[in-house]
Amino acid sequence: MFRGFSLQAASAGMLSAFVGCASSFAVVLAGLSGIGASPAQAASGLMALSFAMGVSAIILSLRYRMPISIAWSTPGAALLATSAAVEGGFATAVAAFIISALMIILAGLWRPLGNAVARIPAPLANAMLAGVLLGLCLAPVKAVAEEPVSGLAIFVVWALVARFRPLLAVPAAVAVALGLLILVIELPPIPMSAIVPEPVFVMPAFSLAALGLAVPLFIVTMASQNIPGIAVLNVNDYHPAPGPLFTATGIFSLIGAPFGGHAVNLAAITAALCAGKDAHPDPERRYWAAITAGVFYILFGLFAGGATALVSAAPPVLIEAVAGLALLGAFGGAVMGAVKEERDRQAAIVTFIVTASGLTFAGVSGAFWGLLAGGGIYWLSRFRRT
Repeated sequence: MFRGFSLQAASAGMLSAFVGCASSFAVVLAGLSGIGASPAQAASGLMALSFAMGVSAIILSLRYRMPISIAWSTPGAALLATSAAVEGGFATAVAAFIISALMIILAGLWRPLGNAVARIPAPLANAMLAGVLLGLCLAPVKAVAEEPVSGLAIFVVWALVARFRPLLAVPAAVAVALGLLILVIELPPIPMSAIVPEPVFVMPAFSLAALGLAVPLFIVTMASQNIPGIAVLNVNDYHPAPGPLFTATGIFSLIGAPFGGHAVNLAAITAALCAGKDAHPDPERRYWAAITAGVFYILFGLFAGGATALVSAAPPVLIEAVAGLALLGAFGGAVMGAVKEERDRQAAIVTFIVTASGLTFAGVSGAFWGLLAGGGIYWLSRFRRT
């Protein structure tokens, strides 16, 4: 059972789990709360996601003997945080989670769908992601305006740590934010019973609005997480079949969806920590890094209630500031990818503007309409040239 286990790989897995949780759990909570989840539902969703990440990483890594790292969909959470409230509230959002999970499963089982997602023009996919992330990336500036001392403290620590240890910059900002919440800002006491969350089942409410939220959630999860996750594994000389991995992440997303989890997927940034040489010189022993990360994700899920209660009692602008700092790198990469090709720049800009506008029409979120509008400009330019 423990053949090939090493402390070096386990240490890399612990670091991966720490970076994965600390750098983006504020984004996930902002997304679930923004789409209408109560604090209890948000804690349940965070626990469901953590369990899904941990269990799937352990099972897949043991099955393939590869460092298959799993993460929650951070771009998907950012999409939720910046989407207008959907008709029907969180029950409609849960229906969207289920539809998105089914689409991910189908993308793994039916190759044409997976290929279709992979063929979405990169400038449009990046522009949609940039539009989704823009609102949260502005949050650090708003935090400095509304809470000057706390906002500046978070930003300065993030900037200083990023200069020397980029991977630890966001966790350091999280630590400062939590320290400010505990030492400076008066928070109500958190009972011990609230630290360990209880699963909250949410009956989904299927509607056109749910479908309109599910499609962009599916696209950003596949295009921004699953496909890059495969690329990271390939770069490190691991070549699993993508289809079964997509299907597995879809199944675990489907299991967690009724309890408030929006989506899990293949990791990209944290995958590099587990699949690279720093995890272990022997590539055949690195899978223990992903297994260890999975164990720590499960442990985090057991205490997700405490993190949710603390964050829920804090000024929202500070939590959004940390989330925005965590997403700056992703936003910069998305912008660069969107405008890289001059001939596609107009279509990408249209996609970005419509998505960032927060337009909601017929209950469908702006990300969907942004992709549709940009896609129309993209194909019109191709038709005109032809």
